[in-house]
Amino acid sequence: MDRILVCLKRAVDYNVRIRVKTDGSGVITDGVKMSVNPFDEIALEEALRIREKGETGEVVVVSIGTDACQQQLRVGLAMGADRAIHVRTDQALEPLDIARVLIRIAEAEKPGLIMLGKQAIDGDNNQTGQMLAALWERPQATFVSELTISGATATAVREVDAGLETIEFELPAVVTSDLRLNEPRYVKMPDIMKAKRKPLTTTELEELGITPQTRVTVLQTAAPPARQKGKMVADAAELVAELKRMDLA
Repeated sequence: MDRILVCLKRAVDYNVRIRVKTDGSGVITDGVKMSVNPFDEIALEEALRIREKGETGEVVVVSIGTDACQQQLRVGLAMGADRAIHVRTDQALEPLDIARVLIRIAEAEKPGLIMLGKQAIDGDNNQTGQMLAALWERPQATFVSELTISGATATAVREVDAGLETIEFELPAVVTSDLRLNEPRYVKMPDIMKAKRKPLTTTELEELGITPQTRVTVLQTAAPPARQKGKMVADAAELVAELKRMDLA
């Protein structure tokens, strides 16, 4: 396998408390810390481990979005990726258009494996990986918690409702990572400095021949309702009585 393509999305850092705009048109991102989507970071870590085992020659990271996405690509390079591709656009793309863009990149790069997180923590769509595999007409393994490469085939343990499922599939393929796949490495300052010298190429979305479409319109964004204040009880009998009163017993 010559290379692995890893998709990185720029998202609000998971430690940040989300605030909704006063007009309900979305969430506030101005001045908010942005990071690599955690599930994508796990996918990159797994790709780097595969390369360290000698099972691929190159790890390439790709991100779609504004110029600010280059910050997350540099993080990917600092983690150990060999080079980065930035598809520049000011538009917010939906999962299907993202998959179409990644197909164009795959046609040029010819990766043996495309890896990405099972979902992004902002939209929680859980769609891009599946759509990408369908358009690419290649096998897919989603919600992967363990991955083993053996030549032209791969074995994945994936989390399903009933427990764990083990599947074997041929490469090239699409893999989406779950939280339990690994723990991403810590990026050190020397790695950040080295990342500045690694190649990062930028391609305009229009150059790929993709015209984004709006299929879903967000009508309103609202914060979840405030949690009701709890009630202290003296003993188990009072607890049972209170549950009965609430029709929860």
